Amino acid sequence: MSSSLPEPEGRRRGLLRTKTVEESIRDTEEPEHALRKSLSALDLTVFGVGVIIGTGIFVLTGKIAKESAGPAVAVSFVVAGVVCALAALCYAEFASTVPVAGSAYTFSYASLGEFPAWIIGWDLVLELALACAVVAVGWSGYIRSLLDSAGFHLPQQLSGTHEGHFGFDLLACILVLVLTAILVAGMKLSSRVTAVVVGIKVTVVLLVIIVGAFFINGANYHPFVPESVPSSGGGGLQAPLAQVMFGFTPANFGVMGIFAAAAVVFFAFIGFDIVATAAEEARNPQRDVPRGILGSLLICTVLYVAVSIVVTGMQKYSKLSTDAPLADAFKAVGHPFWAGLISFGAAVGLTSVCMILLLGQSRVFFAMSRDGLLPRVFSTVHPRFGTPYRSTIALGVVVAVVAGFTSIDVLAELVNIGTLFAFVVVALGVIILRRTRPDLPRTFRTPLVPLVPVLSVLASLWLMVNLTAETWLRFAVWMAIGLVFYFVYGRSHSRLGRRG
Repeated sequence: MSSSLPEPEGRRRGLLRTKTVEESIRDTEEPEHALRKSLSALDLTVFGVGVIIGTGIFVLTGKIAKESAGPAVAVSFVVAGVVCALAALCYAEFASTVPVAGSAYTFSYASLGEFPAWIIGWDLVLELALACAVVAVGWSGYIRSLLDSAGFHLPQQLSGTHEGHFGFDLLACILVLVLTAILVAGMKLSSRVTAVVVGIKVTVVLLVIIVGAFFINGANYHPFVPESVPSSGGGGLQAPLAQVMFGFTPANFGVMGIFAAAAVVFFAFIGFDIVATAAEEARNPQRDVPRGILGSLLICTVLYVAVSIVVTGMQKYSKLSTDAPLADAFKAVGHPFWAGLISFGAAVGLTSVCMILLLGQSRVFFAMSRDGLLPRVFSTVHPRFGTPYRSTIALGVVVAVVAGFTSIDVLAELVNIGTLFAFVVVALGVIILRRTRPDLPRTFRTPLVPLVPVLSVLASLWLMVNLTAETWLRFAVWMAIGLVFYFVYGRSHSRLGRRG
């Protein structure tokens, strides 16, 4: 691709110096820093489904129906899916135009400049590391439950931190280390393991929909949109930012409850953008990455809506469990076998979520290292496996330790705000790159530019202001740490800066 285009001059000075698409692609051809191309459109779609179907479908469905939206939680999933679809169209254009590892980080470098790219890369590292650690702890909880049922009990000191007891979560730590080893061994092996796991959990989800449909009681859908009631949530930093800024009283249920719920169930969709981080390892990225992104998002939205309709039809929303709503709904109608099968599917399903979050994080870290913004030692690929083994191992060990000491309720909203921030940056990048580089070949084009990207920005910002002020404060602290690191190390070691 680089040979067929004239070499444009990127901005070489200051914080907004851009790295051209041609430079990004040329860097992927360096033997020591080139990832192996082995993934098909099906592999990418499986990765997307593998990471999206996880905590959201097995846990959030019941929690949000009971606390915020009632049976209208299905509408909340649709709203969140639409926000993601707007962002997915922007991601698809970028991934087909700049088929390079790093996702939103790489896209930002080509359109907005180095400093915004650093900010989004730093944001993604936090988002994916935290999400992976929390999912690993959730997986550990399911496994401990299954072990308890079999009569085997882990010591309290090795069961993690929960209910006021401090301990090390051995199972979560082991899971992350095993998945790290699989990722080091190669993308094709990772995709095969993921395909098996995804097959199991999609089968379980389909069984929930099909079997659960026979136990639906139409009376449970009334009222479909429960009457709005004032929220009993805390004030101050615990209140949504929109409430702090504008002073309105938040409400559960009603129409506003549907949108508030959408800001939370958005967590269930996190992951489709990770397909873009694997663009460099796709055999035909211009065609396959857009298919993987949009295909996985469509499949998961349909499954989410169907499951939420079934589970709120099986049991009155006010009686749903907030810990294991799908399994407990089957127990409520007298079918513990299906409840056990769902618990097994949830445990298996969280394995692939953890693996793909690790994959996405290591690829962003690898891309930043290859550009010199992080130490270059982390951008060397394994001579046999063709994977960025140093960044994968380093991050895997860090996440394993964090997972060992992290409680399950840690900072899920921080993951949401990081992802939404990335959506905003990518949508703006599409508009800018259309104006600055209209000559680039685009095998997939976001429709109705700039309307669709602008709608994506507005929708993402709306969900962001529905997150708590405390979440915004923590996000600001992490960004401040990133600023210090960039000006102390990244700016002076940037390969683009040195070329200039």
